[in-house]
Amino acid sequence: EVKTNYKSEEQLMKEKVNHPDHYNASSLEVIDAIKGLGFAEGFCAGNIIKYVCRHKHKGGVEDLEKAKWYLEYLISMDNEKKQEKPKKDKW
Repeated sequence: EVKTNYKSEEQLMKEKVNHPDHYNASSLEVIDAIKGLGFAEGFCAGNIIKYVCRHKHKGGVEDLEKAKWYLEYLISMDNEKKQEKPKKDKW
């Protein structure tokens, strides 16, 4: 079996959409920092709109995959909120 360092088109597409290297240069991914600051919901919604609206004119399917990624992230955030236990008052 011959192994190569070549990546398939599908692997390259995933790297451009799912956690691209340029967003992971430090120990904290940018989306996690945005989430920590409390801006992730609006950030995700804005990116979903941006990528869906421009896909025919710029990035094609790759833009739709990016919109899908942000939608899935938004859904996971919503599910996290539902699973959080209500905090008890200290009083």
